[in-house]
Amino acid sequence: MNKNIAQIINKAIDGGVIDAQELRELFAVNYLSEESYMIQYASHKISETASNGKAEVHAQMGINVGPCPRNCQFCFFAEINKIFTESKQNPLDEIIENCLKFEADGANAIDVMITANYNFNDYLNVARAIKTALKTDIPLIANVGDFGEEAAKELKYAGFTGIYHAIRLGEGTVTAIDPKLRWRTIQAAQKAGLLVGTCLEPVGPEHSLDEMVEKTIYTRDMKAVYSGAGRRITIPASPLAAHGMLNYGQMGHILAAVRLATGYEMVGNCTHEPNHIGAMAGANLLWAEVGSNPRDVEENTVRGWTVKRCQDVLKEAGWDILEGPSVMYSNK
Repeated sequence: MNKNIAQIINKAIDGGVIDAQELRELFAVNYLSEESYMIQYASHKISETASNGKAEVHAQMGINVGPCPRNCQFCFFAEINKIFTESKQNPLDEIIENCLKFEADGANAIDVMITANYNFNDYLNVARAIKTALKTDIPLIANVGDFGEEAAKELKYAGFTGIYHAIRLGEGTVTAIDPKLRWRTIQAAQKAGLLVGTCLEPVGPEHSLDEMVEKTIYTRDMKAVYSGAGRRITIPASPLAAHGMLNYGQMGHILAAVRLATGYEMVGNCTHEPNHIGAMAGANLLWAEVGSNPRDVEENTVRGWTVKRCQDVLKEAGWDILEGPSVMYSNK
């Protein structure tokens, strides 16, 4: 066991703040090594303490598909990837039906996702209809494009508890979005009283240790309710396809290193897509999905990640499942 890595691990377990160089050293560890398994053990231990041993399943409802001019090269909706050539929206009654099923199946929060160019007022109307139809206090989470302070207030007024937003790997280089705009959106959301969930994503073999460190520390600095790591899914014939894709073992190591950097104050540590290795490595948040999906060529995702299936993955990794509204998206 490398003594320096052991010291960093123990520092994290003891509640110390991991600095950039220490995090870089954690990321650099071979994912099949003794050191990596100790990092993953520490990650699970910290996640378990932070969430009182309870894992959550959040459910994502994608309500539209279509070509998006933000041209995130890793996204199936990007115009340049030429997968979706026309805009379509799921019927409102179908959206509500799916959200009610998520709620009945035990999801702890519902993320309502749109492409970045979807009409904001139409989105608010859909959200109000969902909120009215829901039977419990399950939180609604907005997964939308960038916005300012007034729009943040409107999201809050429409019934949203929080947002998902990330300053992604390659932001401004493989996307047409300035990273500063992403920061301003996060700040606007928090100013309006919206809680922010985020992630180190989408991780691929092309990303340097330095960028992964930088973006992980961003997630810590923004005081998010959860962080974690999600992998980039290869889009055939896309600009990023030549880089290939990381496996779940590699992602388990990465999400564990992220957890050591974010510490006990951040309740959640996510991974996507759901997998047993990630759950063993300290992920206490997974997503079920219905509707459109930026990692799927189908208008209605066919990946089959139901709430129950996500819960089963977590249970197999030793987690108890939270019942009721999300603790992550709460002020408790």
